[in-house]
Amino acid sequence: MTTIERPNETPLSPLRFLQRSAEVFGQRTAIIHGDRSYTYSDFAAEAQQLAKAIRSKIQPGDRVAFLCPNVPELLIAHYAVPLAGGVLVALNTRMTARELQYILEHSEARLLFADSELLGTVAGLDLGLTQLAGVIEVPDSTIPYPVVPEDLGTTRYAEFLDAADSRDVDLPWGVQDERAPITLNYTSGTTGRPKGVLYSHRGAYLNSLGETIHNQFTGDTRYLWTLPMFHCNGWCTTWAVTAVAGVHICLRAVRADAVWDAIDTLGVTNLCGAPTVCSIIAEAPQAHELHAPLRITTAGAPPSPAILTSLDSLGITVVHVYGLTEVYGPYTICEYQPEWDELSPQDRAVKLSRQGVGMLQAETARIVDLDMIDVPADGTTLGEIVLRGNNVMLGYFKDPEATAEAFAGGWFHTGDLGVMHPDGYIQLKDRAKDIIISGGENISTIEVEQAISSHPAVLNVAVIGVPQEKWGERPVAFVIRSSSNPVTAEEIRSHVQGLLSGFKVPDRVIFPDELPHNSTGKVLKSQLRALGVSATALSQEAAK
Repeated sequence: MTTIERPNETPLSPLRFLQRSAEVFGQRTAIIHGDRSYTYSDFAAEAQQLAKAIRSKIQPGDRVAFLCPNVPELLIAHYAVPLAGGVLVALNTRMTARELQYILEHSEARLLFADSELLGTVAGLDLGLTQLAGVIEVPDSTIPYPVVPEDLGTTRYAEFLDAADSRDVDLPWGVQDERAPITLNYTSGTTGRPKGVLYSHRGAYLNSLGETIHNQFTGDTRYLWTLPMFHCNGWCTTWAVTAVAGVHICLRAVRADAVWDAIDTLGVTNLCGAPTVCSIIAEAPQAHELHAPLRITTAGAPPSPAILTSLDSLGITVVHVYGLTEVYGPYTICEYQPEWDELSPQDRAVKLSRQGVGMLQAETARIVDLDMIDVPADGTTLGEIVLRGNNVMLGYFKDPEATAEAFAGGWFHTGDLGVMHPDGYIQLKDRAKDIIISGGENISTIEVEQAISSHPAVLNVAVIGVPQEKWGERPVAFVIRSSSNPVTAEEIRSHVQGLLSGFKVPDRVIFPDELPHNSTGKVLKSQLRALGVSATALSQEAAK
């Protein structure tokens, strides 16, 4: 059947962003990584070459996996793979071999591109159980060449590129179906097997525009890659920064010295990351006041007031967003209101801790009860956050039952519990599984965490529920404190007693060296529960 082109309709795809930036700003710097630099013409040319090489190895719709840190090749793959007609699977570099094995089998990936330093993990996989037709090694000039297994039978990235026929005409920067999958992202949940989340070209395009506006990206943007590109495709900033022909500054690993060096020498204007990234920047020995704007977009949990105050004193603006893998990353944003300037720092921090309102490309979030009826906008009635719109996933890959459950009632069910405030701002209270039920009363771990975080000595905190014979469950807090203020457990408990009802005050405060996080910055509360139960048992044994 012949496709009839309409003069008033073009399928939406973020591929257009690179095409335009290469056409209009071809000689502008696009990517910086150590000793490497690419113009937008270079960026587009390598995307075309990689796409042609990939296309010769796959069928339309096949999945192509990348196991790489934030290096140029992974950024280029965000264009090359869909340009070749494939679906990009950006793999979490911190996953175990068992997790990677499952994802490669489940995704039915045909090609795997792996960073040289990660080939040891690949060597531990049973590739015979996958549908891989080849493994391509991606070296990185910013690190010494590692020792790699000799019997993997890999092809070097440069050799793979050279196999593309340079005489082939360039592939078209577009798609026929904007609702076709562009990427397949696996959730980083702390329980159960990860689910494969399908993004469409249309959703990626629209979400990228929202990110561009809310992050205030322009042609002068110099974006530092502190957020993993494998996490929701870098919250779609892999495409958004390219849309405005900004500069991508790749960063292999988030270290305080490397981040501050990039800020000072490369003129970073924007970066994204979990609150742990905010803490790394604020607490770094290299930290100093900035005289040029720097904007950090953070999600996962609101940074503590102590960190917010520290970053503000450095001249850094922090923007709080909320989202999930299933909605292309950020969906709501805590839009700042001018009247908040008149609030005390503590009251302003309370406002900034909320998850806010739907972003431009999104719809208005709802908080509903079990019957899908909106709860009162009173800031106290608990309900589930449900979302819908153009940046909700196509569905879970090869899992129609889970998709149907997630989309029940025509909305995406997040599994997050929250409240709606009178001003229309939502506030996350907890994951449904993390609510503590103590003596029949619900305790929001997030509410307790925010109360503890208001202490100036607290840098980070996580609260869990542990079994207790009389009350069923009781809260236990794990607190990371400032090295300059060795606050005690009783001081923490005393501080929150004036902020929370008595039954919400943690029974114990534990001071670990660090909190366990997954690769996207979420605290692994399952690990803390084991520690919490152990610490409580020891305490009870000592009291006998």
